[in-house]
Amino acid sequence: MENERGVRLNKFIAESGICSRREADRRIQEGRVRIDGRLGALGDLVLPGMEVTLDGKPVAGESEKVYILLYKPRGVVCTADPREPMNVVDYVGYPARVYPVGRLDKDSEGLLLLTSDGDIVNKLLRAAGGHEKEYEVEVDKPLTREFMESMMHGVPILDTVTLPCKLRRTGARSFNLVLVQGLNRQIRRMCEALGYNVRKLRRVRINNLKLGNLQPGQWRELTPSELDGLLKSIEGSSGLPAHRE
Repeated sequence: MENERGVRLNKFIAESGICSRREADRRIQEGRVRIDGRLGALGDLVLPGMEVTLDGKPVAGESEKVYILLYKPRGVVCTADPREPMNVVDYVGYPARVYPVGRLDKDSEGLLLLTSDGDIVNKLLRAAGGHEKEYEVEVDKPLTREFMESMMHGVPILDTVTLPCKLRRTGARSFNLVLVQGLNRQIRRMCEALGYNVRKLRRVRINNLKLGNLQPGQWRELTPSELDGLLKSIEGSSGLPAHRE
């Protein structure tokens, strides 16, 4: 058991709420992590009583996990980088360290999950897990049957073909789209490849989590039932790295 042998270094850092496991791996490789004064390495185990530091500052290990739903407004950037003046972490201003799960581009709005739980980040980002994300989309000209069929069955972008997805028309120029994939600016690129431009893009659902009555800029913590549903939905996911939105 891992608890008997110690905790892997990247997991120890992630459980402290500093960053995801993947980001922890990067910082370890950059030589920024030490265990009892020696340079940490990928795969190292942290045993009880050992001191871990990142950039010279102590890492406290596991802390209480935080899960937040935010209605990200347009203009806010999905990064924790303090060099970005509109970074989402400073925008929320939560007293504990949290970071965004996945991305919504700067010009998009809607539901964003922020958490201090590094274990769930990559699990939620994995397309193979079939984790659904639902969007409301408005484009610049009337929808055609050809456009809708192409969107549902796959569009060539970024040297691949997008996975099949669900589409429901909601107006002459609007539709709801459900993806299980998170390629960079995927919906905008799909539409552009078919001769359309996105005028408005709003994410309204991630798995069992819904935007509900949240208004732009508002956030709240997950309810116990929402958290239970979210954790059940990612059971069995490996947490291997995946593309970000």
